[in-house]
Amino acid sequence: MAGHWAFGFGFWQLPSSGWAHDVSIWAENRKTEVFKGGRCCFCRGLFLLPVSLSLEVSVGKATTIYAVNGTEILLPCTFSSCFGFENLHFWWSYNSSDTYKILIDGTVKNEKSDPKVKLKDDDRITLEGSTKEKMNNISISLKNLEFSDTGKYTCHVKNPKENDFQHQATIFLQVVDKLEEVDNTVTLIILGVVGGVIGLLIFILLVKKFIAFIIKKTQEKKKECLVSSSGNDNTENGLPGSKAEEKAPTKV
Repeated sequence: MAGHWAFGFGFWQLPSSGWAHDVSIWAENRKTEVFKGGRCCFCRGLFLLPVSLSLEVSVGKATTIYAVNGTEILLPCTFSSCFGFENLHFWWSYNSSDTYKILIDGTVKNEKSDPKVKLKDDDRITLEGSTKEKMNNISISLKNLEFSDTGKYTCHVKNPKENDFQHQATIFLQVVDKLEEVDNTVTLIILGVVGGVIGLLIFILLVKKFIAFIIKKTQEKKKECLVSSSGNDNTENGLPGSKAEEKAPTKV
C-alpha cells in the first residue's frame, strides 16, 4: 500500500516515513530481545509489534464480586508489558448509573519502584500494590463498604514507553446485606448416588470373583476324585499296570 508501512497482521499501519523510520532503526538496533511471556519478539530485518498484546491489565477471572455491607474488599489489578515500563501511569475509576469519579491516581517509576499515589478521592481507599517479585500489582482495598459503593470499578494503565498506549479492565462490585449460603443438597445427593453405584459395582465384581474361585476349586476336586476312582478300577480288574501283575510266579 503506497504511503503506508503495513505488517499484514491487522495490528497497526504506520507511515512510511518519520516515526516509522525511527521505529525501524530502533528495531534494527535491538536485533534480539526476550520479553516476559514470549509474546513479543524482534527479528533482524523484521519488526513485529502486536500492540494488542503488549500492555495487558487484569482484574482476575471473576467479573463480579460480592461483599457484605460494612466490611472490607480487595479489588485486584495487575499489569504486564513485554516492552517494560517507565513512569507508568495508573488510575482507578468508579462508575454507577449516575456517578463517575476517579478514585485513585498514581505512577510507577520503573520495575524496581513501588507504585506512588498522587491523588486519592476517598480515605477508605488504600493502595495495596507492589512491584516486588515482578507482580506489577496495583490493587486497592475499600474499607467500610456501603450499599452506594455498588458499581463498576475500572483499573486503567498507560505506558509512556509504548507511546502512551492504554489498557484497562473492569470488575463489578455488588454490596449486599449478607452473603447467601450456597445450597449443596443437590450436589450431595448426586455424589451419594454416584458413590453408591460405584460401591455396588465393586461389590458385584468381588462377588463374581468369589463365585468363580469357588467353582474353580469344586471342579479341581471333582477332577481329583475321577482320577482316583479310575486308578482304583484298574487295580481291581487286573489291568496292565495294576498290582495284580506283581504276584510271584506259581512253583511247580
